[in-house]
Amino acid sequence: MQTQPVIDDILANCRTVAVVGLSPKTHRDSHEVAHYMQSHGWRIVPVNPAAGAETILGEKVYPDLLEAAKHVRIDLVDVFRNSADVPPVVDQAIVIGAKAVWLQLGIEHPEATAKAEKAGLQVVQNRCLLVEHQRMS
Repeated sequence: MQTQPVIDDILANCRTVAVVGLSPKTHRDSHEVAHYMQSHGWRIVPVNPAAGAETILGEKVYPDLLEAAKHVRIDLVDVFRNSADVPPVVDQAIVIGAKAVWLQLGIEHPEATAKAEKAGLQVVQNRCLLVEHQRMS
């Protein structure tokens, strides 16, 4: 279950974030959030098999978390996908040893997040990473 201490711990201790569903389109929320986090010193790892771009925000785009984790140690998995798409993302987050999974505003999946927590990952649902980071700053 997400609590403010969990959010604060993620924001204080994670610095490399895989953004699943990161769009190359600058007007999309995923792009805005990733750009903001990058501008605050976070390493962004774009994950989007349909992005149609080789790089987003100057970083190589990967088709999934498993491929990304071969090249970059990922602390946080930030999800910009439909709630129904969350279970396989959580499964991959567990496999790669991520510390936490963050489901953006409007995204919730109780079964998948319970599985993540059982595997030892911290979980946040239905919250905006950018908003929480600004609140903490």
